Amino acid sequence: MQLDFRQVREDEVETYQALMHAAYASTKALGIKFDAASADLEKTLRHLQSHGVYGLYADGEMVSSITIRYPWGPLPGPFGLPHIGWFGAHPDYPGQQYGRKIQDWLEQEIIIGQLRAPAVSLGTAISHPWLKEMYLKRGFQPMHTTDLGKGHITLYMKKVLDESAHDAWLTRQAAQQGNKA
Repeated sequence: MQLDFRQVREDEVETYQALMHAAYASTKALGIKFDAASADLEKTLRHLQSHGVYGLYADGEMVSSITIRYPWGPLPGPFGLPHIGWFGAHPDYPGQQYGRKIQDWLEQEIIIGQLRAPAVSLGTAISHPWLKEMYLKRGFQPMHTTDLGKGHITLYMKKVLDESAHDAWLTRQAAQQGNKA
């Protein structure tokens, strides 16, 4: 089987939307309101145009996707780091680990390899029955919770990808905060 990783193109918006709706269907059934679960075509296209959206293609078929929201973009994460947004694998392929594969690829090739970022963040619903545990197993650490007005409490998590670069980044962040005081 041929696996290819690449940025999702705007002309793939309908395929991308169908993947996200399928990937998030079980979460939507739990009553958790993630934007990707019900985004219409216009919102999905705006999402593609505003963020880095990457797909994993198995023999040419989009089987998983992950979004990176940039600190300088229209919807930054809470820490001034790249932030994982819409992320899902098609439920028709259980056990293939397509979600893990695209996450690993994104971290190595895009976040470290291109952006040179020391860490990445994401947010998930604390009421989801298994996402927090999955992210903990994948190296994310809980940071804080907040109510974004979506009907659930969001847990923000961070994964350090380069310890020494992260320490230097934290030092710079503290110095910048001190200069603002």
